[in-house]
Amino acid sequence: MFEKLILSRMELFKSININKESKPDVAHKGVTERVRCLILGSGPAGYTAAIYAARANLKPVLYEGLQPGGQLTTTTEVENFPGYPDGITGPVLMEDLKKQALRFGTDIRFGLATDVELKGPLHKITIDDEKIIEAEAVIIATGAEAQYLGLPDEKKYAGSGVSACATCDGFFYRGKDVAVVGGGDTACEEAIYLSGLCRKVYMVVRRDVLRASKIMQERVYKIPNIEILWKHQTKGLFGNGVVEGVILYKNKGEADESEVEIKIDGFFLAIGHKPNSDIFKKYLKTDIVGYIQTTGDSSRTNVEGVFACGDIMDPVYRQAITAAGSGCKAAIDAERYLSEKWNNQ
Repeated sequence: MFEKLILSRMELFKSININKESKPDVAHKGVTERVRCLILGSGPAGYTAAIYAARANLKPVLYEGLQPGGQLTTTTEVENFPGYPDGITGPVLMEDLKKQALRFGTDIRFGLATDVELKGPLHKITIDDEKIIEAEAVIIATGAEAQYLGLPDEKKYAGSGVSACATCDGFFYRGKDVAVVGGGDTACEEAIYLSGLCRKVYMVVRRDVLRASKIMQERVYKIPNIEILWKHQTKGLFGNGVVEGVILYKNKGEADESEVEIKIDGFFLAIGHKPNSDIFKKYLKTDIVGYIQTTGDSSRTNVEGVFACGDIMDPVYRQAITAAGSGCKAAIDAERYLSEKWNNQ
């Protein structure tokens, strides 16, 4: 399902032609190129890092990855990004950030990092299993993907009632009924947040207990408009173009198994995120989930000259504006690192 989601997002980008200014990397296999600053990823963090790095004359090269523009490209309305008082669509916002990075001279290319060697004075990044880039500084902004149940209806109603971020999209469901899938701390946090906006919040919990911490459980239990549906699992969604309800299995696999239909306007997934960090784990410290760990308030990793920003290192906030801010930090950290390195040579 994850691969199908990635492909559908790539198809979306082709339809809006957001990648029209990217330069295809047509280098032959084995060709090596040396750059000062290499940026991997093209969401708010990657593009912001590119803007700052380009203005600092680092001549950044940015590879967009499988999902040019990041997760925001699957979001319709964005109303909480500063500078857009009337809101803006996710793809247009990313187009604006990309144009700004291009304006200052960022070399933006379509391609995917498939292997890395993060050691020594030059870090080696393999692109599309063919070209090797040697970079003095590397900024990793490859993001994280929300986990989905794998139901066809999640794709069918993406952006039309299905969301993986209550903070991003909860505003659109004020006074309405929604469901949150999950029983951990994230699900409880999402349900609590939505309870302040929505008329009714259903928590769809597969087991008969919550996995969340005790304090989070107690908070949920105290909120009157949150109803926990114990031992329920999602079968599918229904609606005419937008989500109008959810079909649930109750006590699935047991003698009294049944199906339940509940009318809702929004369906929120809160079953976790997977950081896109697998190829970096051999060299970089990550937490148990896979988020890259950085030093203090900086973007520095445990490897000199390698920096991380955005959702790849942020399991807490996961917002476009915080990702953009961390991209700024990564570019400034990279510039200072390179400046010190050049001065000592």
